[in-house]
Amino acid sequence: MTSPAPTEADLAAWRTKLDALRAAIGRAIVGQTDVVEQLLVALLAGGHALLEGVPGLGKTLLVRTLGQALDLDFRRIQFTPDLMPGDILGTELLEEEHGTGRRQFRFQEGPVFTHLLLADELNRTPPRTQAALLEAMQERTVSHAGVTRALPAPFFVLATQNPIEQAGTWPLPEAQLDRFLLHVMLDYPGEAEELAILAQTTGAPGAAVPQVMNASDLIALQALVREVHVGDALLRWINRLVRATRSGDEAPEIVRENVRWGAGPRAGQSLVLTAKARALMHGRLAATREDVAALAAPVLRHRLVLSFAAESARIGADAVVAGLLRAIPAPER
Repeated sequence: MTSPAPTEADLAAWRTKLDALRAAIGRAIVGQTDVVEQLLVALLAGGHALLEGVPGLGKTLLVRTLGQALDLDFRRIQFTPDLMPGDILGTELLEEEHGTGRRQFRFQEGPVFTHLLLADELNRTPPRTQAALLEAMQERTVSHAGVTRALPAPFFVLATQNPIEQAGTWPLPEAQLDRFLLHVMLDYPGEAEELAILAQTTGAPGAAVPQVMNASDLIALQALVREVHVGDALLRWINRLVRATRSGDEAPEIVRENVRWGAGPRAGQSLVLTAKARALMHGRLAATREDVAALAAPVLRHRLVLSFAAESARIGADAVVAGLLRAIPAPER
């Protein structure tokens, strides 16, 4: 039995809640409107996000504020070279029953059993530990000693990596980077925003972040995202964009000269879903080319393997994506 199509009144009610969510986050986070929107898009689309930025830009505060506004559990893991998979997923403890002396194993859940997980500096932990988290992200379950345990719903991982200090790190392989729906770049604030941060964070504590939504609301929104319409012409454009990232005779010149390996089919799925989520956030039940163009870079930048020539010329993935958008014309409205 299919659920009834959402009405204009339903859409207006959700738009009001999403606007309130943005306002609640704005009480603690100054500026970073694009970053906030992209994280909310990832959350509504049911995916995970990789956030890259230098220390001190408020990544932890952003995720904690999101958890408070949504009334979701929040945990943070600081990834280090000695972190083991059991430190994330959980482990079995041998306990002795009081009175009888009987011993039995009990599974102690790890910090991954939460709604919002901040995986801080994921590239500072060895591949074995990285893979354990990424498997939990993909399957949304944890298997231990033959028992599979479901993670809470909703489940969202925000992993960060520091772009400055790369010595002694284990960069994520391309196949594992592909598990992230979006790669969000966090830059320094503007002058006016930084002045507001100084004024807001050095005085008396501000008002608490209000709860405007809950887990049930978020799950309902994730289901609604799937109902957003994507026209055939827009779907074909998305498919052409993703296929054009793969080097070949028919690829645009900017791809042939700068890309060794292009994006796989999961990139197309991600671009469709995130375009739907952004459309819903803006009060629409149909995605547009503007939604796709706004999310092309965060969807594709971590899925492109650039050539040595591109790295030598300091041509980044965003420049390649911008060239793609120019080379592959968007459909008419």
